[in-house]
Amino acid sequence: MIRFPDLRPVCRLLAITVLSGIGCARAETAAVDSSVVRVRVVEARRTSQSLEVVLTGDIQAQAQVNVAFRTNGKVAERRVEVGDHVEADQVLAVLEPLTQQANLDNAKAALNSAEALLTQAKMAFERQKQLLAGGFTTRSTYDNAEQELRTTQAAVDSAKAALGTAQEQFSYTELRAGVAGIVTSRSFEVGQVVQSGQTILVLAQDGPRDAVFNVYESLTTQPPAEGTIAVALQADPAVTATGSVREISPTVDAASGTVRVKISLRSTPPAMGLGAVVVGRGRFAPHDAVELPWSALYRYDGRPSVWIYDPARRAVSVRAVEIDRFGPDIIVLKGGVEPGERVVVAGIQFLRPGQVVAAAEIGQRP
Repeated sequence: MIRFPDLRPVCRLLAITVLSGIGCARAETAAVDSSVVRVRVVEARRTSQSLEVVLTGDIQAQAQVNVAFRTNGKVAERRVEVGDHVEADQVLAVLEPLTQQANLDNAKAALNSAEALLTQAKMAFERQKQLLAGGFTTRSTYDNAEQELRTTQAAVDSAKAALGTAQEQFSYTELRAGVAGIVTSRSFEVGQVVQSGQTILVLAQDGPRDAVFNVYESLTTQPPAEGTIAVALQADPAVTATGSVREISPTVDAASGTVRVKISLRSTPPAMGLGAVVVGRGRFAPHDAVELPWSALYRYDGRPSVWIYDPARRAVSVRAVEIDRFGPDIIVLKGGVEPGERVVVAGIQFLRPGQVVAAAEIGQRP
């Protein structure tokens, strides 16, 4: 009987050697794979963007009037409060008319005196006229009487003008609105001394109303597609109105970075009173732009940028972009990325320019 040598130890050694080689190969492969950053990319495409802007503002009068006394004095009476509706000829406040009353009395007395002198001059002229016709007076005396008549007549005219001025100054002690509207501001009290031209009341004039919004400057570069803005009362969305842009402020508010825009309402519902909070909606004309996920945005050298993946080189490069607008989970680009290019949207925190990466399209396994 032939006995074969026991080969089991040799087989075990070979198996261990083979498994060790396989393990080393897998370790080397894992080491190579771990050195390549895996990213996800998306192909840039142009899509139609139709932006709808929703803003909150308030209702204001198109015309506001600053009301002031036309003469100096001490306030004796105030007849209105903030929120009152006043008519054009309504008296809003009264000054103590001591000085104006004295000037008026003096003007009346001066007129009475001038008229008395005029009556006397007329009688003297008539006597000289009759005497001259009968040859009982001289021509020079007649001329003097005529001259005196003309002088006193001019004095009467001057006194009447002075009386009219005094009466006008007296009327200035009563403050009248001049226009119908609602009192929105008051800055005086009874007993206060006010100056001529000093604004003490502000009136919101009756008539058309504006919906006023503070918008970001970028929104003013292009008008709404339909040219109209839909406005709804915030407290009751069923109360609506429409309007168009009437005025855009030429300056940007330094504190908020916004621009004031006034929308002229075509008709104002009664519920939209002054100061009512309203919501405006405007849809801008559609335009094509590149839209990317938020995760693609990267800051490089202080500028907004994205990482571009080159399939031929399997490498990435950083590129500055221009932002059109931000959405809830997207960014819309004005420029910087062309359709068909691959943009990295995941893994950007591990990248450097020129780095070779392992990329997978969105929806595929890396």
